[in-house]
Amino acid sequence: MLTAILLFLLGFLLLIKGGDWFVDGATGIAHRFHLPELLIGATVVSIGTTLPEVMVSSQAALQHNSGISYGNAIGSIICNTSLIAALTLAVKPGPVNRSSLKLPAAAFFIAALFYSTIAYTAGAFSRWQGILFLVYFVAYMFLSVKQMTASGEQPEGEEEEQPQRTLLIEIVLLVLGAAAIAVGANLLVENGTIIAAALGVPDSVIGLTMVALGTSLPELITAITSLMKGHGALSLGNVIGANLFNIILVSGMAITISPFAIPAEKTLMGMNSSLLVDIPVMLGVMMLLCFPPLKTGKLYRWQGIILLCIYFAFTAYQFLI
Repeated sequence: MLTAILLFLLGFLLLIKGGDWFVDGATGIAHRFHLPELLIGATVVSIGTTLPEVMVSSQAALQHNSGISYGNAIGSIICNTSLIAALTLAVKPGPVNRSSLKLPAAAFFIAALFYSTIAYTAGAFSRWQGILFLVYFVAYMFLSVKQMTASGEQPEGEEEEQPQRTLLIEIVLLVLGAAAIAVGANLLVENGTIIAAALGVPDSVIGLTMVALGTSLPELITAITSLMKGHGALSLGNVIGANLFNIILVSGMAITISPFAIPAEKTLMGMNSSLLVDIPVMLGVMMLLCFPPLKTGKLYRWQGIILLCIYFAFTAYQFLI
């Protein structure tokens, strides 16, 4: 058990550092070949920061571990919204640009509605549905770049000066980053399964809580660093975009590799907990995060406080009930 915990933590570290290396190498190469800044921020960086979730769920799918494939995607959305975004809102709420939220928010809720409809009617995902999610991802990326090009908007953080590195170092960073993410994902899935068995809880619980938090650690660290430096809350559009990717890219990839059913090991009042708790909480926290700023153009401290309470209640429920 101790060995499994240590390897599980090592998987966390490899995912975090691997993600950093991959993004640094990919953006460096993209800049070297003079790709547009807009395209780099909207594609390379966005996908790079989602790679930990993609690799963990894909690795779990290859091992036919539907609990972690499902739990990582849904749990990461809940974690991103009710812990990471909530933390920044509780400390420093502020105004937002409503127009920049419309596309990612609409795209998320359309994808979530499709995902939920399948979950509640069929109870399982087929390969063609996974492929459809991936097509949706490509279409969303195209629309995002088109929208930003038309508005002249630049993805957050792009203006930072790029460190001077040789092409060889950038390629090494890219390869090492991808390798670290792959190894970290494998350690996380294999040892997460061992820990779940030792604790007597379903794999989906580990996926919804520990694995989801682990793959969201880069975003959490960024949020804390931003607060310590006195900057405002993280971009709400980026949080919504990350959550959208968890449905259409992370889940889409896992379903395409190995179609799976909604986990039913955990029940509440004789009903599947995934359908009664997990998916409703995912939809509820996103509504609580998105609807007020879409209506008023402002983020509020009460949103962050309520979302944090939901996160801790959800986590306690997974392990205690």
